Amino acid sequence: MVKKEEVVSSEKEIVKENQMSKLMDNLVLPPAKDSIIEGTVIAFGRNSVFVDLPPWGTGVIFGREYINARDIIKKINIGDNITGKITGSSNKEGYIEISLKEAKQALIWSEAEEAIRDKKVFELPVKEANRGGLMLVWQGITGFLPASQLKTEHYPRIADGDKDKILEELRKLVGQKLSVAIIATNAKEGKLIFSEKDPENSKKEKIVDKYSLGDELSGEVTGIVDFGIFVKIEDGLEGLVHISEIDWGLVDDPRKFAKVGDNIKVKVIEIKDDKISLSIKAMKENPWTEAAKKYKKDDMVSGVIIKFNKHGALASIEEGVAGLVHVSEFGTEDKLREKLELGKVYNFKINIFDPKEQKMALSFMEEK
Repeated sequence: MVKKEEVVSSEKEIVKENQMSKLMDNLVLPPAKDSIIEGTVIAFGRNSVFVDLPPWGTGVIFGREYINARDIIKKINIGDNITGKITGSSNKEGYIEISLKEAKQALIWSEAEEAIRDKKVFELPVKEANRGGLMLVWQGITGFLPASQLKTEHYPRIADGDKDKILEELRKLVGQKLSVAIIATNAKEGKLIFSEKDPENSKKEKIVDKYSLGDELSGEVTGIVDFGIFVKIEDGLEGLVHISEIDWGLVDDPRKFAKVGDNIKVKVIEIKDDKISLSIKAMKENPWTEAAKKYKKDDMVSGVIIKFNKHGALASIEEGVAGLVHVSEFGTEDKLREKLELGKVYNFKINIFDPKEQKMALSFMEEK
């Protein structure tokens, strides 16, 4: 049987716990350092600003924080609501120390994180260029756009990877506005990384996956450089026809075979790392196939000299089928050029004939 004294004691404990709970509920803890708070400007001192921060008390911007935020403070009036960052608990005067500058930066970095999450796109002018990419400014923060994150039409197409030439091409973009998205941030180091590539691209299941080796396609010529021709297959996908894939014959200048805006037929010959390689010559009959039926080792043929290189001279025996006359036959390059002239026809003997590998070696047969 429970005694009356025990019931009374238990009730007192419950009352005491309820009172402590109410006391804890009413207890206002000071705001944590680095937290972002909002308050109302209530007064200006000589070098300070006082802010009402209910329910904690009064905040103050002074000293270095006042100096750092002078450009912001100039635009503030009594009664304005402002956002600050807690930099210190109550000082000896009882004020909570706050920073406007740090709060502004914190909000900007928070906005940058939201932009990444929401895949927001910004129109920003290019401020500078370096060998690695471009510098852009967003919300007062300078960010970096790596060359690898440029759209195809802006990527510097330099065959030998010459860094000076790449920089020269990138500098052409300075002053232009680009549509970019933030893809990475580092608030501690003050770094932003941009990309010009479509932030929604992941939803497209990789456009290139729609294509297979051997596909025959039509596309628009979007650019011509020394090492080949760029062809747009569809929005978001551009492929390269390397100079070696333009024609079965010798190609010295790709510009002689197409111009920007032309619609041409191409074949897919490689798909690698989300990039597609194309061929124009693969759309034509391979002349080596017919040559295999007509020529063999030790045959005597006539050919026209079409090019000199460090190994010797190239002689074409018919369109798209050429063999090498090696410099060793003549001793020196000068002697080779004395005997053979560009554009002239000479007689040769086939020493090596491999139509599958499209290789042929010729010996010069000097007229007696």
